[in-house]
Amino acid sequence: MIKRLLTALVALQLIYIAGSGQSIVPAEWKFITGDKPEYIDSALNDYWWKDISPLELWESQGFPGYDGFAWYRVKVIIPASMKKNAYRYDGLMLNLGKIDDADETYFNGHLVGKTGVMPPDYSGAYDVPRSYRIPADYVQWGKKNTVAVRVYDTGGGGGLYGGPVELTNRGNPDLLTLNTAITEEDMIFLGSPDVTIPVTLKSEFRKKYRGALTLDIVTDFGEKFASKYQEVAVRRNSTAMFTFRIRDLKPGFYKATLSLASKMGNKKYHFNFGYEPEKIVSPTDAQPDFDTFWQRTKAELATVDPLYKLIRIDSLCTEMHNVYLVEMRSLGNALIRGWYRVPTNPGRYPAIMQVPGYSSVMVPSYINYGDDVIGFGLNIRGHGNSTDDVNPGFPGYILTNLEDKEKYIYRGAYMDCVRGIDFLCSRPEVDFSRIAVEGASQGGALTFATAALDNERIAVCAPQVPFLSDFRDYFRVAVWPGNEFTELAEGLRQISWDQAYYTLSYFDIKNLAPKIRAPLIMGVGLMDEVCPPHINFAAYNQVTGEKRYIVYPQAGHGLPEAFYRAKMEWIREKFGLKQ
Repeated sequence: MIKRLLTALVALQLIYIAGSGQSIVPAEWKFITGDKPEYIDSALNDYWWKDISPLELWESQGFPGYDGFAWYRVKVIIPASMKKNAYRYDGLMLNLGKIDDADETYFNGHLVGKTGVMPPDYSGAYDVPRSYRIPADYVQWGKKNTVAVRVYDTGGGGGLYGGPVELTNRGNPDLLTLNTAITEEDMIFLGSPDVTIPVTLKSEFRKKYRGALTLDIVTDFGEKFASKYQEVAVRRNSTAMFTFRIRDLKPGFYKATLSLASKMGNKKYHFNFGYEPEKIVSPTDAQPDFDTFWQRTKAELATVDPLYKLIRIDSLCTEMHNVYLVEMRSLGNALIRGWYRVPTNPGRYPAIMQVPGYSSVMVPSYINYGDDVIGFGLNIRGHGNSTDDVNPGFPGYILTNLEDKEKYIYRGAYMDCVRGIDFLCSRPEVDFSRIAVEGASQGGALTFATAALDNERIAVCAPQVPFLSDFRDYFRVAVWPGNEFTELAEGLRQISWDQAYYTLSYFDIKNLAPKIRAPLIMGVGLMDEVCPPHINFAAYNQVTGEKRYIVYPQAGHGLPEAFYRAKMEWIREKFGLKQ
C-alpha cells in the first residue's frame, strides 16, 4: 500500500514539474546486467530489476568491476499539457547526460538515438552528452511511457552518469542547427595561415529565418584571437552556408564559438580546430644533470632483485591463452604487480606492455591483443593491485614528495615501467626484438617515459592523449590536475612553484621525448580538456624519429575505437605480423 502511494506521488510530482517548467525528471530507474531483445518491450514487467540512479556509474551502485551489456528502464507519465507544444516543435527532447561507453535508446519500443557503436564493431563515446528527439506520435499522452537504454561498457566505469536526465519541450532554438563544414576531417589546417571557416545553418522554421551570426575564436590559453560578425538569412525548412575568413593563424589550437541571435531564436555551437601543430614551439627545460639523474636512477633499479613470481589463474585461462598474475620488486624494493597473457602454442612472440591511466586499474581483459601477441598489463605503484608498499591515494598522487626529485612519486613509477620491460625480457617466450608499450592519459606519459628511458628495448610505442607534459603551459590550459595543486597555489604547502617546476622538469615527457628511438603513433582528442592537444604536441614535437599522429575532432579525453584499430595496425606492421 505504501509503495503504491509513493508511486502515485511520484507520478503527480512529474505532472506538476511538466506543467510548470515544461520538463520532466524521470524517477525510479531500473537496471539489469546482460542483454536480451525483450528488454526493449515497453510492456515488460521489470519490477524485479535493481533500483539505480542515472547520475552515477553502475560500479558505485553495487556492480563493481562489471563490464559488458546492461539495460536501464524507467516509466514516465507525460501530461497532455505538453502535447500542443510537442506537435508545434516536432517532438520532445530526451537528455540522458553522458553514457559510458556506447548506447542505444528506445522510447516505447522505438529506437530514438544511439551514440558510439555496439560490438562487434565497437566504438565508445563515454564523454559525449546524449540528447535525442522523441517524435510526438511516439508519446502516450497522460499515460506511462517507457524509456529503455541499452548500454555497452568495455572497461572501467560504466553506464549513465553526470546528468542532467530529463524530458523537455522543444522550442525555437531546437529548430535551428549550427555546424561547421570544414573539409579537413581532423579539423587541422596546414599551409597558409589564412583560412576560410565554412558554417552551415539549418532552419526548420516554416518561414524565412533572419539573424546575426558571430564567430568568436580564442587560443587554447583563453586569449582572444578573432571575432567575426555577419547577418544571415535562411529560407524556410532549408540549410544555408556562410563563410568566415580568419587570417594570420599561429601554430597551435583554437576554441571557437558560433553564436546565432534573433527574435526567432538563439543558438550556440562550440568547436575546436588546430593549425600546424607540429610547428608548436615549447622548448625543453631539462636541468643540466637530467641525463645523469636518470642514469643514476636506472643504476639504482638494477641493484634491486626483481624476484619475479608468476601465479597461474586457472579461471582466466583458455585453450588459446594462459593468464598469470605477476609479482616483482621495483625501485625502493616496492612490490608491484601485473597481468600476463600468453598464447598456449609453443614459440616466441612479440609482446605489448600496457600501462595505466591516473588512478586507473589494469585488469586481464585489457591485454587481449590476439592469438599471436603476448599482453602484459602493468599496475605501477599506487595503482590497482600494486599498493602494498606505496599507496598515496587519489587525489594527491601527483603531489607525493614533490619537494624532492629523489623521492618524487613518478621517479619510482617510471622505473616500475622499466622493470616491467625487464620482466618481459626475462621470459623465454618473448621475442626481445619486438616489444611495444602503450597507454592512455597517464599511461600515455608512461609510454613516452618507457620508450625514452628504455630506448634500446622498445621497438614501437603508442601513447594516447598523454599526460605529464609541458607543465608550465599545462596548468594554464587545463583545470585538472591543476586543481590538485590548490594548496601549493595558496601557500599551504612548504614548497614554492619554482621548486615544483624544478622537480617536475625531471619528469616532463617533453624533456624525455628526444631520447625515443622507436616508431611512435599518438592519438589526440581535439576536445580534450584534461590533457589538451597543446601539451600532447609539446612532447610529440621533441621526438626526432619516425612518428605519426591522428587527431579526432569530436573526441575528448577518450578516443574512439578507430584509434585502437589504427594503433594495432601500426604495432602489427612494425612487428611484421599479418593484418
